[in-house]
Amino acid sequence: MNWNNLLRQTHRWLSIAFTVAVIINMVAWSRGEPAVWVGLLALIPLVLLMFSGLYLFVQPYATRWRSSTSTRTANSTKLSSPLG
Repeated sequence: MNWNNLLRQTHRWLSIAFTVAVIINMVAWSRGEPAVWVGLLALIPLVLLMFSGLYLFVQPYATRWRSSTSTRTANSTKLSSPLG
């Protein structure tokens, strides 16, 4: 399994953990005033989801940018070669 697939799978599992934490939070609030840690329970997977989601969002643009940069570098090398 490569890095990209592992990150996507982790992002999926984090979304399940976030959903469960939100459900626990709603049940706790329906029973009365919950402890503070119950309210913060959903923030842990939410922060991790934010970072993994931002990485997954930027990845296609970074890949496209890297490939266009390497293509431009290869083309400029061919044009500036004295043996050309």
